[in-house]
Amino acid sequence: MRLPWRRLLAALCLATATAVVPTAASAASAPSSGWNDFSCRPSAQHPRPVVLVHGTFANGTDNWLAFAPYLEARGYCVFSFDYGMLPGESLIGGLGPIAGSAQQLSDFTDRVLAATHAAKVDIVGHSQGGMMPRYYLKFLGGAAKVNALVGLAPDNHGTTLDGLTALLPYFPGASAFLQAGLPGLADQVAGSSFQQQLNAGGDTVPGVHYTVISTIYDEVVTPYTTQALSGPDVHNVVLQDLCPLDVSEHVAIGLTDRIAFHEAANALDPAHATRTTCLSALS
Repeated sequence: MRLPWRRLLAALCLATATAVVPTAASAASAPSSGWNDFSCRPSAQHPRPVVLVHGTFANGTDNWLAFAPYLEARGYCVFSFDYGMLPGESLIGGLGPIAGSAQQLSDFTDRVLAATHAAKVDIVGHSQGGMMPRYYLKFLGGAAKVNALVGLAPDNHGTTLDGLTALLPYFPGASAFLQAGLPGLADQVAGSSFQQQLNAGGDTVPGVHYTVISTIYDEVVTPYTTQALSGPDVHNVVLQDLCPLDVSEHVAIGLTDRIAFHEAANALDPAHATRTTCLSALS
């Protein structure tokens, strides 16, 4: 059965169109590089394609209805994909074993690199999508192919099952999946064998630039401070330190929050970074 949450998310993004879509003038002046256009060639200004990694109970389209066009309008080659789909499912992802999902990310990254002729990619992930790539970097050779990993509310050190189930009201029908075997959820529980393996020996690997963007209002990955990484070349930032008025929670930080988007864009292009403030919501 096809679930209705795609339409719900689309409606949410359309309702906030004035906040997430560039004006006609800015869109006209910025090069459009295409979303999931495998003929896209990175520019000298943005030489690395960006791979977007969705979160649990999501997919590679709906999670990025706002952020992918945000990057596209700024001249990036942008790509997203689905991972962790259970057999017979084509809409809700992030539920398969995370090690297997990381292999899917590896395969997709190789496809992007081959198509764009780039040396490395940058990765931006939301929720599980900000944590899962760390397995790729650490165990599947991804560090040689990735310049930067930006996590939007990533569960880097796991969360509680209650935290994960807090997502269910956003995705009608998802609760039925809890009755089946869901290794993607089990792997995210704090203290799981997967989390112990992922974080043993340190949070980071050499050669990759890490950014973690969190919100104090996160009701899924709790406490939000567990999202931060330790190690060299890590930038941990809390949205409310950038804009005290920002009330985005776990879902909004990845779907619609242009303040988070601006800080993520800074991480992708630090040489041209500008200060992130409440006014970044209008840029």
